[in-house]
Amino acid sequence: MNSELSPRVKVALYGLICVLLIPFVFPTWWMVTSSLKPISEIFVFPPQLFPAHPDWSSYRQVFSVQPFAQQYWNSAYIAALVTAGTLVVASMAGYAFARIRFPGADALFIVVLTGLLIPSEVTIVPLFQLFLKLELVNTHWPLLLIPVFGAPSVFATFVMRQFFITLPLELEEAARVDGLGRFRIFRAIALPLARPALASVAIFTFLHSWNLYLEPIVFLSTPSMFTLPQALTQYTDAYGGPMWNIQLAAATLTALPVLIVFVLAQKQFVEGLAHTGLK
Repeated sequence: MNSELSPRVKVALYGLICVLLIPFVFPTWWMVTSSLKPISEIFVFPPQLFPAHPDWSSYRQVFSVQPFAQQYWNSAYIAALVTAGTLVVASMAGYAFARIRFPGADALFIVVLTGLLIPSEVTIVPLFQLFLKLELVNTHWPLLLIPVFGAPSVFATFVMRQFFITLPLELEEAARVDGLGRFRIFRAIALPLARPALASVAIFTFLHSWNLYLEPIVFLSTPSMFTLPQALTQYTDAYGGPMWNIQLAAATLTALPVLIVFVLAQKQFVEGLAHTGLK
């Protein structure tokens, strides 16, 4: 039986997909095109798909109104360090829960998973008091330590554990015959095979850190220390109203790295998450 779709069915299917894409693509298109319009043209109805006279001055003003370049760097290096730290912690913890048998392992893993059920708003006050006593408020240390060692890393640990469970035990048994210890088995065999899961964890963690909003507004008060989500709220005029074209230009620059990373690594992201359900 031929499973090939007829040309009419393909055209109808692609047309349906294009229609379904409109609610997802249009907001991004509106953001980018509106950043090139004067404020008077942004909210006209019906919306203009293309700016009549593209104006790039809003992109220059993004960097003159506040230290956007420094804030961009803050988000970039924090996201990079958080991603690297989470990969180290989650991969080791996930391997331990998947392969090392010790009393109370399952109960401890359930306790760890409860971190997914606790909203960050619940723990933000005691965390603020803790970092205030440590004199780390208005520094980037809370934004580095909380995601790596707190609840945000729980999902990454779960993904890594589910992946390591799928690895054949025969690989480790053969490595033990060759004289490898537990850590060497993890570093030389399990970790290289876990690249799809590591890729999905890296993408998920980077996006979470890049878009983090609650913690920066709680712990940071100096504009030069701000990260991008917090910086986007600061583009206001003398009356407190938003400067829409400049704010949308800053939002476009903020979303650009995220779109590039996801487009380039979406295959690894999907494969890594798919493996978490296999056993």
